[in-house]
Amino acid sequence: MSDTVSTSGGKAGTPAGGAPGGNAPEFSVSELSGAIKRALEEGFGYVRLKGEISGYRGPHSSGHCYFALKDDKAKIEAVIWKGVFGRLRFKPEEGMEVIAQGKITTFPGSSKYQIVIEALEPAGAGALMALLEERKRKFAAEGLFDDARKKARPFLPKVVGIVTSPTGAVIRDMLHGFNERFPAHVIVWPVRVQGEGSAAEVAAAIRGFNALVPGGPVPRPDVLIVARGGGSLEDLWGFNDELVVRAAADSQIPLISAVGHETDWTLIDLVADARAPTPTKAAEWAVPKFSELTEQLENLGARQRGSVRRFLAETRTHLKAATRGLPKLENLIAFPRQRFDEADKRLGRALLANTRAHAMRLARTGSRLTPGSLMQRLGRSGERLASVHARAGQALANRLAVRRRGLEGTGHLLHSLSYQSALARGYALVRDADGRMVRRAAGLLTGASISIEFADGQISAEVNGGTSGTSGPAPDPGVKRARPKSPPGSRGGQGSLF
Repeated sequence: MSDTVSTSGGKAGTPAGGAPGGNAPEFSVSELSGAIKRALEEGFGYVRLKGEISGYRGPHSSGHCYFALKDDKAKIEAVIWKGVFGRLRFKPEEGMEVIAQGKITTFPGSSKYQIVIEALEPAGAGALMALLEERKRKFAAEGLFDDARKKARPFLPKVVGIVTSPTGAVIRDMLHGFNERFPAHVIVWPVRVQGEGSAAEVAAAIRGFNALVPGGPVPRPDVLIVARGGGSLEDLWGFNDELVVRAAADSQIPLISAVGHETDWTLIDLVADARAPTPTKAAEWAVPKFSELTEQLENLGARQRGSVRRFLAETRTHLKAATRGLPKLENLIAFPRQRFDEADKRLGRALLANTRAHAMRLARTGSRLTPGSLMQRLGRSGERLASVHARAGQALANRLAVRRRGLEGTGHLLHSLSYQSALARGYALVRDADGRMVRRAAGLLTGASISIEFADGQISAEVNGGTSGTSGPAPDPGVKRARPKSPPGSRGGQGSLF
């Protein structure tokens, strides 16, 4: 079943004469949608459309952007393809009034018409200023403009990094300012400062300088300058981009903003650590003036020399005043000399008294030191020594007896546990030709040489065959009898055969 349309003034499916059926052409839905699509595209083609962005939620997962443009009476759907979105100078934002350029077409899947945008720009400077104020409020709420985040500029940087265009008057004026004030090592990161892609390049340059490693092949700057000459709000718009603002906020290197003239301002000026009115002024702020440093150094040197002279003069004056208050040398040593004379007088009498006292103590001690008393002390000491000697001898004898008994017990235990004790009880020890003990008959081969040790000696034998499993004292026919070897220390003799 298919839908039908009428190409005349009658109702659908009814011919002009009013009768059903008739000669009206029959279309499919796809054919009608295609016809409407061609009619719109051929009728309107390329248009410029002014309106407010509504329903913008950012790029879709496919990379395309879908939203609507509206005014106070109507609304039209809009789409920006992925490839076009990446080239846009201004990105769409909710509520932004813009002028869109593109083609009118339809989307048959939902029976609606739309504009495919190929270019987008704000609708006048007022829209840009409103967007700028909105971004300013957003970043201020995040604290990116707080003074507490500002970093102090280094007093005398060795390396200065400049983010600007490599051509034009800006870089020439800045390099001339460095040469006039204080020659420094300048590294220029060339970027576009206007137009499509400029914001991404400036942000990448700031982050690139911060990524340099100190001491690496490319020196890391001590201070950064982002510079551009003056221009309109549209020309400077790249420095209001969120990429640039966040890169400047994240910079660990102190950053000076020198964008536009003194009356111009951008968001990077608010987030930077310092804002110079012109690029040339930024170069003056980055490094001190050599002549001023020399003059300041001379002034400090003169002040230091004057301070040293005044200090020496004041010290000399204090020293003279203190010298006048000191007593004379004769007075200082008069009393110690008098005390020395008094001590000299007392020393002679004290030595005589001390000698007499020691003589009397020696006489008393000498009277007690007679030969008889010494002999008595020697006799008592000899008796104690003899008593100690006797006790020591008895203790040593007792100790030796205990050790001897222990040794004999250990010897008996060793003998009872040795294999010779087992041999004495009627066992024999069999060894192979290498002297290893043979535990089983299965380990012997016919013709192998063995030795058999008994309690009274050792004999050699040769294995002739296996043994039967019968028990009894019958001799083993597989062993040749041989003369026994006497154990070490015996006089020899005929050993028994088995």
